[in-house]
Amino acid sequence: MKNEELQYTGRLLQVRIYLGKFLRMFVFQNDWKILPMGAIIAAVVTFVIGTNLFQTQEGTKIGVFALVCVCIWNGFFNSIQAVCREREIIKREHRAGLHMSSYVAAQMVYQLILCAAQTVVTMLICRVTGVQFPEAGLITSTGTIDVAITLLLITYAADLMALMVSCIVRTTTTAMTTMPFLLLYQLVFSGGFFDVSGVAEKLKYLTISHWGMDALCSIGRYNEEPMVSVWNMLVSFKDIEIQGQTPLKDILIKIEAEGLREPFLLWSAQNNSNPDYAADPSVVLTYWGALVALMLIFAIISVVALEFIDKDKR
Repeated sequence: MKNEELQYTGRLLQVRIYLGKFLRMFVFQNDWKILPMGAIIAAVVTFVIGTNLFQTQEGTKIGVFALVCVCIWNGFFNSIQAVCREREIIKREHRAGLHMSSYVAAQMVYQLILCAAQTVVTMLICRVTGVQFPEAGLITSTGTIDVAITLLLITYAADLMALMVSCIVRTTTTAMTTMPFLLLYQLVFSGGFFDVSGVAEKLKYLTISHWGMDALCSIGRYNEEPMVSVWNMLVSFKDIEIQGQTPLKDILIKIEAEGLREPFLLWSAQNNSNPDYAADPSVVLTYWGALVALMLIFAIISVVALEFIDKDKR
């Protein structure tokens, strides 16, 4: 790109110029490979958890966690090297008149296109692997659209977080070294599977995974689903004999014979409900809003970090 092309253009035109550049890179520099890679990851994960997702509390918790992992992984890989790999070029063009806000805005538009494509691919794979999405939506007309919007927000938030890191670090090696720690932070402090308290509990509110999991569980109506783990545990002990009798087995048979198994599963679920997973539109909108707020923070830090690129002596 000629320096003269940047010296006399406004911010919006620079956004268009760089967006065109990124789209050409997608086609001619094999950046398109992130789509089949993401599809493979999504296929492997949803093949394992597909039948129980949004069907039972246990299946929803595990399945939602797996989906969030897929989205964060995709988002990180989209942009973790996007800026640092052309840092010297950006530095020269900044001196020639490039507005960093325009560059970051172009990256954000381009990354949004990638994330939308990945979300479509993930949703299609979920359908193929037998995932049954909620029929009724909390925000839109169908649960499928609600889930798709949430997956897009999670992927895009992770993408912008990685973009921020790529704007801060100087080399691709540093960026790739940082990524596993970011992923670990998202998974450990999500609050989904690991009990956190004290300072750690506050840290979960800074994670994409926490807000994403809570939103998906609310959309999936986690609190209204049956809980099967207690029943399965009782079944595993049904053959235990007490004075030559198997009382637990007799009780389970009686429960099934009288059609009380489903009420028992729902009773178990009521005692395992989570107010954070309430099927309430205002709750979901709060979680979506938190994800959008994180995106804005990541974008602002990205611009600020690049504004100091001329002082980079390394």
